[in-house]
Amino acid sequence: MRGVTEQTLTRPLTSLPPADLETFLETQRMAYEDLKARGLKLDLTRGKPSVEQLDLSNELLSLPRGHKDGSGTDVRNYGGLEGLPELRAIFADLLWVEPAQVVAGGNASLTMMHDCLVQLLLHGGPDSPRPWSQEESVKFVCPVPGYDRHFTMLASYGIEMLTVPMHDDGPDVAAVRELVRDPAVKGMWIVPTYANPSGSVVTQEIASALASMDTAAPDFRIFWDNAYAFHHLTEDEAKSADIITLASAAGHPNRPLMFASTSKITFAGAGVAFLAASEANVKWYLSHQKFASIGPDKVNQLRHVQFFGSAAGVREHMARHREILAPKFAAVDAALSSALDGREVATWSKPSGGYFVNLDVLDGTATRVVELAREAGIVLTPAGASFPHGVDPRDRNIRLAPSFPTLDEVETAMAGVATCVLLAAAEKLAAGSGAGSAATDPDTDRDGVQG
Repeated sequence: MRGVTEQTLTRPLTSLPPADLETFLETQRMAYEDLKARGLKLDLTRGKPSVEQLDLSNELLSLPRGHKDGSGTDVRNYGGLEGLPELRAIFADLLWVEPAQVVAGGNASLTMMHDCLVQLLLHGGPDSPRPWSQEESVKFVCPVPGYDRHFTMLASYGIEMLTVPMHDDGPDVAAVRELVRDPAVKGMWIVPTYANPSGSVVTQEIASALASMDTAAPDFRIFWDNAYAFHHLTEDEAKSADIITLASAAGHPNRPLMFASTSKITFAGAGVAFLAASEANVKWYLSHQKFASIGPDKVNQLRHVQFFGSAAGVREHMARHREILAPKFAAVDAALSSALDGREVATWSKPSGGYFVNLDVLDGTATRVVELAREAGIVLTPAGASFPHGVDPRDRNIRLAPSFPTLDEVETAMAGVATCVLLAAAEKLAAGSGAGSAATDPDTDRDGVQG
């Protein structure tokens, strides 16, 4: 076998002649066998806080001090469906709304999103002509790539998902405007700040367009999932667009339903979730929630009040998270850049916040990359997970979640992922060029697309 020349090492794979491509493919096969021989067991499937991050909130385990809130209410008892006033005030400050527009609930914002969706289906909203379930069909606009749990929630109720591209500044507004001319389009999902998984930040201009656009459905809702609003990776902190004020000024005060939580701020399984919306939407939400609950866990809410103290306390706490997370994201970029720069077979995001890196590989190879990584002991989120029904039409998108592993593990995993990206790309290109007979074996390549 010929040696790999310096020129071959640096040229785009698509520009290599068949003989050089075959040489490169054999080199990557050997590198992959070395990777498998290491016996790795690494999991990058979900954006979970690391143990070190969770330890930042261990003081919560010794709180609260006492059992009464600022008004003297005993938090151990029933009541207070809207949550503790002090905690609502802290997060009203952070979310740029009035405390009367905030509900502090249980530990999961996903539960609040689900409750809102179900109540809209069963009863409609404050400005609905009828419950959504009585419409001939219900459709949602879904920017992609997006958050898989948003999509699976919609799928569970048979709601049709209409995709639009998610750009660096937010969803494709022209595409959204076209879709909302259909009265069956009742809502859309957005992760507006450090979007999952792209890291995009919706600008004030895009948010204003979404807040003010004409929609055929009078009760159109924007599910504004502000899960990462405070999760900055740099000191240059992105500011979330003030969607609630924008919508109110545009004459659509009930359009946005904003969600947030402390799940990646304090304890992922024992945080507090928030709904922020117009006062009419808050009244609507509580009017249905009262049949399902006699009040949230106010003891846990008091813990958080005492732990944070103020909105400034939340920001200071998140700066400590940044010190842990930022080096891991830098390690992802360093590993991918070292192996893939100049190859023209992959692009990836370099987010300034959030929990994910969005990796786009050569069309038709994402499933193969994930398969190769799994066989080498590196478990990734399934290819296509960031698209409705888990189907990426181009089979190119992979979500990377570097938060939970240690820094050393992130470095090891990303170097391994880069090897898998190069091998999968070389297999597909070699199959197309006729080089590398093994690459055309249907059991190893399936023409670059795995079922």
